[in-house]
Amino acid sequence: MSTIRVGMIGYKFMGKAHSNAYRALPMFFPKVIRPQMAVICGRDAAGLELAREQFGWESAETDWRKLVTRDDIDLIDINAPSDAHKEIAIAAAEAGKHIFCEKPLALNLADSIEMLNAAEKAGVKHMVGFNYRFAPAVQLAKKLVADGRIGEIYHFRGFFLQDWIVDPQFPLVWRLQKEIAGSGSHGDLGAHVIDMARFLVGEFQEVIGMSETFVKERPLPTATLGLSGLSAKGDTDAPRGQVTVDDATLFLARFANGALGSIEATRFAPGHRCTNSFEINGSKGSIKFDFERVNELEVYFTDDAADVQGFRRVIATDAPHAYSEAWWPAGHTIGYEHTFTHEMHEFMLALAEDRQPVPNFVDGVECQAVLEAVDKSIAERRWVAISELR
Repeated sequence: MSTIRVGMIGYKFMGKAHSNAYRALPMFFPKVIRPQMAVICGRDAAGLELAREQFGWESAETDWRKLVTRDDIDLIDINAPSDAHKEIAIAAAEAGKHIFCEKPLALNLADSIEMLNAAEKAGVKHMVGFNYRFAPAVQLAKKLVADGRIGEIYHFRGFFLQDWIVDPQFPLVWRLQKEIAGSGSHGDLGAHVIDMARFLVGEFQEVIGMSETFVKERPLPTATLGLSGLSAKGDTDAPRGQVTVDDATLFLARFANGALGSIEATRFAPGHRCTNSFEINGSKGSIKFDFERVNELEVYFTDDAADVQGFRRVIATDAPHAYSEAWWPAGHTIGYEHTFTHEMHEFMLALAEDRQPVPNFVDGVECQAVLEAVDKSIAERRWVAISELR
């Protein structure tokens, strides 16, 4: 297989990111399978056509049910709102299509498991969109942990802070409605931190959390602005609707290997546009990462000489770091969009090697189990073991 024909469902924020990745792959990773941007799908024909032309897709389709059964499509890319993931993914699996699905995998754990079971039964390749794993600095962090360079892991601290809905007059977009999004900052932002913790430290054992919705009602939106899906227009005199998701969720965790963790996700942190950060402390050193400085990893080793001990700043885009051979000369940094290119590179490699890509629906299910364990702990005001969700 030298080419894979892609049908993508969704055309806003993630649709743009995925389209850019598909277009970049042949230029920067010419030895992998070439994605053919065959069909883009969405409900609004006018908006869809604008996206098709802007993003570079060959054709458009307004009915995803027709798309998933087409003989000229090999891979279904799902980046529609979360409430649509399950139905589309199961239909795609039953039609024998490989599947890429954005996170969170579904609205709840039960639906996530159904999606995994359908994909496994069909024998198709499946991947979930945890793109932050694919920043070169995060790949370096993974290597340092896996190689034992920072020793036994004691702590994981992670937080994802944003501020785009601090204004109480910001409209009630779909991300603030539980029936569509599944959850608020917890599932949208916290899911990335949970996956990062699983990727770097290991499985969660038990959790206890708390959450809050600071603005209970918002004006109904009168228009969505641009293709990002994150901007909307509203009228302060417009009817108001109830916010049914969390604005902020924090929780403590104990990992199966004995490490302790703390995770925070909020959209109410003024000044934080996209502070996706973690710190890991081990017996031989520590590592720190902040996505707002995406190319850097801060590293500390306890065996450094006493007179030069301290965190060192490592630029992770130069050789020999992950993906450095594909991009620019030393010191010429890369950005957010490259994490999606690396993510799709992993999928294309997996197809060529006839293996499941990583992260896949198994990782999506495990993340959903942690999300729901936190929700259960908040409702019952107690520690909840992840095993209780099985």
